[in-house]
Order: sequence, then C-alpha cells, then structure tokens
Amino acid sequence: MNKKLYVGGLPFSVTDERLKELFEPHGTVESAKVVTDRYTDRSRGFGFVEMSTQQEAEQAIKALNGTDIEGRSLTVNESKPRENRPGSGGRNRW
Repeated sequence: MNKKLYVGGLPFSVTDERLKELFEPHGTVESAKVVTDRYTDRSRGFGFVEMSTQQEAEQAIKALNGTDIEGRSLTVNESKPRENRPGSGGRNRW
C-alpha cells in the first residue's frame, strides 16, 4: 500500500494546515496539500496527505473515510499514480 492518500470532498475553506491537523491524530503526517486552481488560487475540494508508514495510512483511511467535515463527507483512500493526459499544449487546432 502507498503511504500517500487521496482526500476528496474537502470543504473549500480547508487549508494545508487544517488538512494536516485532521490527519495528525492518526500518525505522523509527512506532507499535506490541498489542490488549488492555478488561476483563482481557490481550493478544488481535494488534496493529498502522505503518512510516515503504511500502517498509519491504513489507520487514517479507516478513521476518516466517510466522516463529515463542515457538512461534507470525506473520501479517503490510497492515492493512485497520476495518469499522463495528452494536452493541447495551449494551441487551438480548429
């Protein structure tokens, strides 16, 4: 199992620090990052947390998946590798 976790369903008010605080009771948090829109700098409602051990990651999933935070239900599971998606490269091909 990967030690990096995907956290979905985050309220838009959650910061990196708040995300870290949410996971700290379940083990050592190596990093916590809320993904933001590059243009507006507003949260996109999900993030990633890296725990120090697989055991801590599993414990955090069991404890936090499905919990309610500010009226939103969290989805916490193992992070999957990012897929390479072909982009337009900024060029409009009409």
